[in-house]
Amino acid sequence: MTFLINHIYIFLSIIFTVASQLIIKWQMEQHNLSEDLSILEKFYSVFLMLLNPFIILSIILTLLSGLSWMIAMSKFDISYAYPFTTLGFVLIFIFSIFLFHEPISWSKIIGLIFIIIGILVISRSV
Repeated sequence: MTFLINHIYIFLSIIFTVASQLIIKWQMEQHNLSEDLSILEKFYSVFLMLLNPFIILSIILTLLSGLSWMIAMSKFDISYAYPFTTLGFVLIFIFSIFLFHEPISWSKIIGLIFIIIGILVISRSV
């Protein structure tokens, strides 16, 4: 039972990371940096976004992800735990389709299948 509970820290880290990335993508789409802006204007505009409550939430989620990962590292070998972080790719792919209408391709699907197979193989090696 403890073994399963310890996995919660890995999955919390993944969930916090995915949520943070989705928020950043959503906010950047809302902000829509114009191609007409200079590099300095773009950096200034992005810097001002640090005051955006959703970006602040994203930063907090990233911090929580790091803290969860630190706890996970006290429970597992990194060679076992780290491959689970690739579940973030799977979740981002799924959410990006529904939330941002990003395209689906066979190469992405095949890549995700390989990721899932890899996670299954590694998770059996404990």
